[in-house]
Amino acid sequence: MPQRLTRWGNFLRRYSIDEWPQLWHVFRGEMHLVGPRPLPPEYLPLYTATQRQRHQVKPGLTGLAQIRGRNRLPWAQRLRLDTWYVAHRSPGLDLYILCQTARHLLRHPDGDVPSEKFLPPLSNDYKNPPLVP
Repeated sequence: MPQRLTRWGNFLRRYSIDEWPQLWHVFRGEMHLVGPRPLPPEYLPLYTATQRQRHQVKPGLTGLAQIRGRNRLPWAQRLRLDTWYVAHRSPGLDLYILCQTARHLLRHPDGDVPSEKFLPPLSNDYKNPPLVP
């Protein structure tokens, strides 16, 4: 299998530097620093009613799913974290997420972990809140 990224590209991906241009969207007011990560529009018809709640806030550069496992989490868990964030968002929670993001990037960079394909859920069990201190 051919290598997908060069060494430089892998470094940029590993430390999420490739996402820095999205700061422009934050400055323009189109995104927040913290919130659900934006997903491709083709996923919209696949969301449950509960999962669509993630669109009640602007997307963010980082969020609960990113500090809890990023692409290593199954889609159901990522979307559950997003909807939990929307229901419980606060300046304190945002500060916690920003601090954990910085800590994670400095200590445990993920590298380029591919995401599993997003599929419609098999069940409608999205009521269990994530564990957040």
